[in-house]
Amino acid sequence: MVSEAVKDILRAISSGLQIPTIIILIILILAMVVILGSFIAEYFTERKSLTVNITELVDQIQGKNTTEMIAVIDGSNLLKRQKAAALELIKRINYSDNTREALARQMLSDEESVYARRTKITDIIARVAPMFGLMGTLIPLGPGLIALAQGDTKTLSDSLLVAFDTTVAGLVSAAVAYIISGVRKNWYEKYMVGLETIMESILEEQTKTRKKAYQRLKAQQEQAGKASPYARQEGNYAGHKE
Repeated sequence: MVSEAVKDILRAISSGLQIPTIIILIILILAMVVILGSFIAEYFTERKSLTVNITELVDQIQGKNTTEMIAVIDGSNLLKRQKAAALELIKRINYSDNTREALARQMLSDEESVYARRTKITDIIARVAPMFGLMGTLIPLGPGLIALAQGDTKTLSDSLLVAFDTTVAGLVSAAVAYIISGVRKNWYEKYMVGLETIMESILEEQTKTRKKAYQRLKAQQEQAGKASPYARQEGNYAGHKE
């Protein structure tokens, strides 16, 4: 009696999970349709228009001052997020070297977080879709086997049809999610490497510009000190004393 009661409870639980499992699979399929659409749109709006050569862009940045670097970055074919981050860093030339490096790391971390959020959904779908597909396969098999024992081929065929449909839905969702996630990760990794290279070049040029400005200021101060009346008086006094 206890054994039969336990079996009845498990059968009721599995039967009750059939409809939620099918609903979740439908939601996953709809989500993949939306994600696939956004993936195609991203390819034609961002990826296809990204024709910038990072090496050539770095060469153009070399030896430029702040205004010239802004013009180079603004006129490049970088992505909007890359361009905004680079321009934000260029405008912070008055910050100290350590502060600018920390700001560059923060910007890179923010960009990485944005890309990670985009791929997180497809990563989750690629993992959970086969699980729900398997659940949708196994749950109808119980009533199907009972119907087979009773000679009810109609119930058996319906159960097998549900099992096959849920399996296909789970595998298709997982496969599409896995492909999109892999392609996007490849794209975003290249975006991050390119942005990091550009920021490193900007930091180096800004450091050179700051050093040149400091040297010019120091030279002007030295010239002003030599030409000051106090310096001339001291020179005249020293010559008179001799």
